[in-house]
This record gives sequence, structure tokens and C-alpha cells, in this order.
Amino acid sequence: MNPLTKVKLINELNEREADLGVKESVSWHTVYKDSAWIFVGGFPYELTEGDIVCVFSQYGEVVNINLVRDKKTGKSKGFCFLCYEDQRSTILAVDNFNGIKIKGRTIRVDHVKDYRPPKDSDEIDDVTKRLREEGCAPKGPESSSSSEEDEQYSIPVKKAKKDKKKEKKKKKKKEKKKKAEKERVAPASTSTPPLPPVKVKEEKEDTAYDKYNQRGAPQGGLQNFQRARDNEEDRGRETEEDRRRNTDRENDRDRRREADRDNERRREMGRERDDRHRETERDGEKRRDADRDRDERRRDRDGERRRDADWDKDEKRRDVDKDGERRRDTDRDERRREMDRDRDDNRRRDTERDHDRRR
Repeated sequence: MNPLTKVKLINELNEREADLGVKESVSWHTVYKDSAWIFVGGFPYELTEGDIVCVFSQYGEVVNINLVRDKKTGKSKGFCFLCYEDQRSTILAVDNFNGIKIKGRTIRVDHVKDYRPPKDSDEIDDVTKRLREEGCAPKGPESSSSSEEDEQYSIPVKKAKKDKKKEKKKKKKKEKKKKAEKERVAPASTSTPPLPPVKVKEEKEDTAYDKYNQRGAPQGGLQNFQRARDNEEDRGRETEEDRRRNTDRENDRDRRREADRDNERRREMGRERDDRHRETERDGEKRRDADRDRDERRRDRDGERRRDADWDKDEKRRDVDKDGERRRDTDRDERRREMDRDRDDNRRRDTERDHDRRR
């Protein structure tokens, strides 16, 4: 998909949510609530990490940045991944920075769900390694009181299933390592000298606990105790079922939202295709009209040329006819003159004969 269309889609989603007054808990940003990374693309190639941090630090403290560069030349490829200290800053950055222009180029800002920072290699500079390890946030004096306050006001966040599975695997590996270490240490401990005995304080027994011993407890107390246990187990099961139902509902909602987004994207793609098809049809009609006009102009020009040629031919024919008539007239005049000459000659001969006879 074209990045500009993605920019339009994100802006349209934000406008719809603003018009409908959607709450934050139901917003499309909640899908990325566990990730503080964002994607920034389409910015000019001249910008460095410092420039991007200066721009994006308006809505929160930037902790880490990964500007993707060419391995051979070291030039920027025009996109990067940026991490905020607070996850809520990502929402502000996506809502406000998506679609803006930096040096004449529109940038795209979007959430990143599961971002994995690149592994360090020998080709990476020391500066980028230090940036990836320590981040680019300012370091202040660490105070114990602030950490205690953060622990008090910290909100528990549900971990993803993948993270839980990874933690379980790590715990199992740690337990296996501990068992192996204990097995190694056990034979060595036999050779070591015995440790001195440790004194352990004994707790005083409370006489009130004797009432609730199973041997001397009455039947009603046992029944009440069992009922309380059963009730607690039922409540635990109900809470687990409620949690499962809530998780299933949230998953269904997320699936429906994703399906709705896919449908909206498909509809928009269909609209864009229809618009392109209409534009192509309009261009085809314009070309046809232009071809028709050209053909009509050519026909008119050819007709005028033919008329001019016919007119020239007619004039030439007329000139030829006039010349023929003139020649005919001249021939007639010459014949008349010859006839007159012959008549004159005959008259002279007759007169001469008459003279001769008279003599």
C-alpha cells in the first residue's frame, strides 16, 4: 500500500474517533498499549538522530532511536524507529505528527506492536552501540524516594502470552541449573567438615488454636470450615472464568476491530480503484474527442485542398478551351483570307482573258 494512503487512513480513523467521542479504553491505540515504539518514515535523508529527537521530544522524553542507514555508504534510508519513556507519548505523536511536512516531505508516524531492536555487529559504530544500550534520554540523579513512589503508584499491566511463556521457560531453565549445581555440591559437601549447630527459636504455642484441631473440633465447625473452603474455591473458579470470559471478549473485540479496519481499507481501496477507473475512462473519452476533432479537421483540410485542386483544373481547362477557340478563329480568318485571295486571282485571270479576246 502507498504510504500516503496509510497516512490518510490513520488521519481518518482519528477524525472518526474524535467525532464519535470514543473513549481511550476502546480506541484503536489500545492495541499497542504494551509498546512504546513508533515508526517514522518519509522524512528527508539529511536529518540525523539529533534532528528527529528534537522534533519528536515535543510530546515526551525520547529514550532510544534506531535510524536505519545503508551499510555500505552509511546514508540514511529515510525511516527510523523511536522509543518513548512513557507509552502515552506514542499516542500523542501518532495523532499530531502523522501527515505533517518536514522540508517539503510528508512523514508517516505509526505504532509498532512487537519491535525487536537489531543485534549489534562489528560494523556498527561505538556511538550507535552506546545509543542502543543507554538510550538518548538525559540521566538525572537516582533517588530512593522517587523509586519507592513509582512502586506505590505503578499500575500493574497484563503481560502478553508470549512474554509469559518466555518467563516460564527461563524459570524452568534456572530451576534445572540450580538442581544440577546442588547435585554437584552434594558429593563435595561430604568431604567438608561439619558445620556448627544453629540455634533456632521455638515459637510459643497458642492455646486458642487447640479449639480448631480436627480431633477435638465439633462437627458444625468442620462443616463451616469446609463450606468456607468450597466457597473460596468457587469464587476462585468464578474469577478465573470471568477473567477468561473477559479475555475472550477482548480478543473478540480486537478481532472485530481488525476485521472492521480491514473492511474499511478494502472499501477505500475499492473506491480508489473506481476513481482510477473513472479517471482512465475520462482520459479515454478526452482522447477520443481529440481524435475526432483531428479527423474532422483533416477531412475539412483535405476537402478544401481537393476543391482548390478541382478549381485550378477547371481554370486550366477553361484556358485551354479559350486557346483552342482562338486558334480556331485564327484558322477561320486564314481560310477566309485564302478564299479572298483565290477569288481575286480568278477575277484577275478573267479580266486578263477578256483583254486578250478583245485584242
